[in-house]
Amino acid sequence: MKADYKPFPKPISIGRMLGPSFIILALGLGSGEVILWPYLSANFGLGIAWGALLGITFQFFMNMEIERYALIKGESVFVGLTKRYRYAAHWFIMSTFLGFGLPGIIAASAQVFSSVFNITQFKWVAIAALIIIGLILSTGKTVYGMMEKITKTIIFLGVPFIIALVAILTSSDAWISLGKGLLGVGPNYFLLPKGISLAAFLAAFAYSGAGGNLNLTQSIYIKEKGYGMGMYSKKIAGVFRQSRADSQVQLSGKPFIVNAENIARFRSWWRRTNTEHFIVFWLIGLFTICLLMTLAYSTTYGLPSNPQGIMFVISEGAMIGDKIAPIVGALFLLVVSGMLFQTQLGVMDSTSRIMAENVVLERLRHAPQARVNLSRVYSAFVWGQIAFGIGLFLLNIYEPRTLIVLGAVINAVAMTVHTALVNRMNKKVLPAAFQPSLGRRAMMVVIFLFFFAFSAVTIWDSLIRKIF
Repeated sequence: MKADYKPFPKPISIGRMLGPSFIILALGLGSGEVILWPYLSANFGLGIAWGALLGITFQFFMNMEIERYALIKGESVFVGLTKRYRYAAHWFIMSTFLGFGLPGIIAASAQVFSSVFNITQFKWVAIAALIIIGLILSTGKTVYGMMEKITKTIIFLGVPFIIALVAILTSSDAWISLGKGLLGVGPNYFLLPKGISLAAFLAAFAYSGAGGNLNLTQSIYIKEKGYGMGMYSKKIAGVFRQSRADSQVQLSGKPFIVNAENIARFRSWWRRTNTEHFIVFWLIGLFTICLLMTLAYSTTYGLPSNPQGIMFVISEGAMIGDKIAPIVGALFLLVVSGMLFQTQLGVMDSTSRIMAENVVLERLRHAPQARVNLSRVYSAFVWGQIAFGIGLFLLNIYEPRTLIVLGAVINAVAMTVHTALVNRMNKKVLPAAFQPSLGRRAMMVVIFLFFFAFSAVTIWDSLIRKIF
């Protein structure tokens, strides 16, 4: 059978490329940026800011190697990984569900929202929010298009408001402390303060961006946006907007001939995707983390006792209200609630994409001619997760702290695994002219070793040592 070769598409402008990096950035807002880093900085000062800088820098390089594969192959990294590793699909389904199965983020969003309006039973707000998420992910012409619009709106409204608060409430001393903290210098400590939980720090570090297997969905998002060879790919439609044309799944990309023109086009795409991801994901992401850490430090650092988890954010809103005006504190909490809602929306979309695509890939591995509707499999995972979350809320299980920490450790381990797999696959599968440079491969090795060592130490310190 003759291969259906396609020309490598001409690159589009950076302005038209904007979108996927906003989604992957928003996936970290509810865990690292909004809750974990501010909480740690409020309790231990800004000397831990280096962790956020290093974490988001690591994820920039990880994401770009994931993008590299999708740019060239026009398919997600899951397609390539399941071809090379027999049990890859099983691993990604299991580790994704274990890492993100609990609806803790939407519970946090509902709790913050309810605190503004004095709603005591916030589980009903959380249930309503889950149903709204399901409708959003089911009614768009394409799921990606709907996700991009909502994500951009929340970020463009939320970040300027946070900037205004920071401008009013922070002092030059706080920014000096932040500058030192980016170098690892804190109040009477270097890098890590005495008494800090390694599990909490690893969770914040891993969530400096998306975290876990969510990074891998960057390959799906840029494919659906039409980056590189993804221009020829098929999009996931909303379950209520499907046609008969959606009945046959198409996950594999189209090949192209390796020649001077296509190499030049790829290199142009590569420069622009690096620029777009650096500006949106790395620069805006790091800027947002620093803003929220500095705001938390300026309003709550040094207080006799800071509550943990989402109650810390609610207390921070109260402090902002005391310092400026109650309405401003309430607006802060509503912005945080919106960011958390967007994060849960993104997590629900990403995890459903991961699990659905891997279920389909596993089925096609055993029955290559099978007809599978990817959009319906995706929707089944969306509503299945929503039903699971609602069931937990009805049983009054909201956000078990032990399971959240365990989920963070699982996601750090998942990042260790997929960093190694993607790095090796890009070296073995891609044509020589498209492979990562020695410097990029070395960076991926450093990232793998860091996450491997840090995960091992955390598991030992937080779990094994306590058991034995």
